Amino acid sequence: ATGGKEEASAAENNPSRVPQGKPGERHSVLYCAGQFFFEYLVVVSLKKMSDGHYEPKITYQFPKRENLLKGQKEEEERLLQAIPLFCFPDGNNWAPVTEFTSETFSFVLTNVDGSRKIGYCRRLLPSGRGVRLPEVFCIISCLGCFGLFSKILDEVEKRRQISMAVIYPFMQGLRESPFPAPGKTVTIKSFIPESGTELIELTRPVDAHLEHVEFQALLQRLSPHLILHIFASAVLERRLIFLAEELSVLSQCIHAVAALLYPFTWAHTYIPVVPECLLDTVCCPTPFMVGIQMRHLERVLDQPMEEALIVDLCEGKILRAVGDEEEILPIKLQNEMLTSLNRHNNNNNVHTSEQVNALVSEAFVQFFVRMVGHYASHIKWSKNGSGTFQERAFCKAITSKTNRKFVKKFVKTNMFSLFIEEAEKSRIPQEGK
Repeated sequence: ATGGKEEASAAENNPSRVPQGKPGERHSVLYCAGQFFFEYLVVVSLKKMSDGHYEPKITYQFPKRENLLKGQKEEEERLLQAIPLFCFPDGNNWAPVTEFTSETFSFVLTNVDGSRKIGYCRRLLPSGRGVRLPEVFCIISCLGCFGLFSKILDEVEKRRQISMAVIYPFMQGLRESPFPAPGKTVTIKSFIPESGTELIELTRPVDAHLEHVEFQALLQRLSPHLILHIFASAVLERRLIFLAEELSVLSQCIHAVAALLYPFTWAHTYIPVVPECLLDTVCCPTPFMVGIQMRHLERVLDQPMEEALIVDLCEGKILRAVGDEEEILPIKLQNEMLTSLNRHNNNNNVHTSEQVNALVSEAFVQFFVRMVGHYASHIKWSKNGSGTFQERAFCKAITSKTNRKFVKKFVKTNMFSLFIEEAEKSRIPQEGK
């Protein structure tokens, strides 16, 4: 999984500051089999205010939490205040409609302690006649597994067409089921009026680090050449802004970019869909990876911004760049990765999305293996079992000049430091890293 995803302040009352997560926090989204599938299911609806605008409000919450301690209560309240904003990040200019294509997207909220919760959303039009407003079903979970939760949201949507009352027993059944281990399946029994009891099978992919990712979303919108420019900027922890109109496109593509960094983790501000009231995030002097709806492009370009890479996912082009993106990665490895990405691009119709995920991920993991894969032999272990990374010897061991030039920059990043901190703690060599 990608470590950080859409991240916003459930921790702050001041929405203009997005917390960074705790330094040293690696995978705060845990993949523990046997955990609860989710914490809440909420429905967010648009309520008309006295000025004629609509404001998103939580209109349904399962389960209700009564017996929380005071500290937990405050944390929960902050979380529940932030959710509506991320379910309708596109502002409050809504009008009732008769038709609406349902869409699926996700966001991430960061708590005070740096732990993260993911919101899986399905925006749809309630069944009925005449004009009405879309609502969002949002499942809050600590678990990163987009495919699995999309399937759960399909079931919720199916039941919503019958009645809200049918959703409750299904979610109750899900809450009582343990989260499956990678590659395993859990079966949930669910009764639907008119059609009787159904068995719903939910299977987790075998490769847990790719279960929140859809690389195909990226390959369909951007050329391999541009993907490498974006990767190069992300590796050096620069500021990245992605533009698209659909929330699903933004959230899928940004999760995919963050996943290219595996086994490293993006440790900075991370908001795949920035709510309208947080648009000044783009003025941050620190690194960020954010997604912004195309309708806000003019406002974003008018902001006093530091250098950033601005990517238009609709047209598949870069609108603004620092200018050196071509030169960041060693040219030989860059060409090998291009060849590899082009191959997957040509075979797009042949491969399943899992196969595309595995092939793309492999190309980028190989890049890191070849660049910094020798890190373990440059950790000096003391008698008490603590390790110290020998940075100079590590860089010196790289024979290629161009590779060494890149690595000298990469070792200064937050993601490399966090990775090494973890490695210094554990004497067990980390496989495949």
